[in-house]
Amino acid sequence: MIQFKDLTLGYGSRILIEELSAQIKGGELTALVGRNGTGKSTLLRAITGIEQPLKGSILIDGKELSAITTAQLATLVAYVTTDKVRIANLRCRDVVALGRAPYTNWIGRMQEQDEAIVMRSMAQVGMESYADKTMDKMSDGECQRIMIARALAQQTPIILLDEPTAFLDMPNRYELCTLLQELAHQQNKCILFSTHELDIATSLCDSIALISPPKMHLLPTTEMVQSGLIEQLFTSGRISFSTTQRNVSIE
Repeated sequence: MIQFKDLTLGYGSRILIEELSAQIKGGELTALVGRNGTGKSTLLRAITGIEQPLKGSILIDGKELSAITTAQLATLVAYVTTDKVRIANLRCRDVVALGRAPYTNWIGRMQEQDEAIVMRSMAQVGMESYADKTMDKMSDGECQRIMIARALAQQTPIILLDEPTAFLDMPNRYELCTLLQELAHQQNKCILFSTHELDIATSLCDSIALISPPKMHLLPTTEMVQSGLIEQLFTSGRISFSTTQRNVSIE
């Protein structure tokens, strides 16, 4: 679903990720882990087209990202940022309805089927009873669910989330990531989210993408745990790579 070909990301002379060749498939929940400043957010933004690669390419469903128009990309990739969202003047149903923008007519008018998709998306995250509430009167966890509902209303096969558990307490972190797992498995979505929660990544995710500049390693969760890469990264802050090690593609 998401494929990287010899991808290099960075800023000027600073290389964050170098010569990455890997593939993330649909129907799985994948955690993106790494130390602060190692390129997690940069990679997510690159998949959305916000950041430009220094080298290589990204393919979405087999098509080069550079060849996909902004309108087409909006039907393929939904992006939930880490920012706290507090919108006082819009009802939750109106916030979620923003996800229908790629499909509405030129004046942005929603049809009956769009309204149904909005309410169904809210129901999928357990927030249908909040439809007429405003987000300035809701908890961080409730607001995050509304933003995920907006992404669901966008009806994209790929959902990216930048540290969605950042402002949540432990029970809500697990609840939110369990929801993401269910969405990936039940709706065959490709869901990639950055996180510092290693316990969540290893217990709920199908795969883990680990960034240790300038390399990223992508493995099924069990294999990643057994590899020792996580332990090495977060205990010593550095990983030594053998000449036989390479990035892993998931097919």
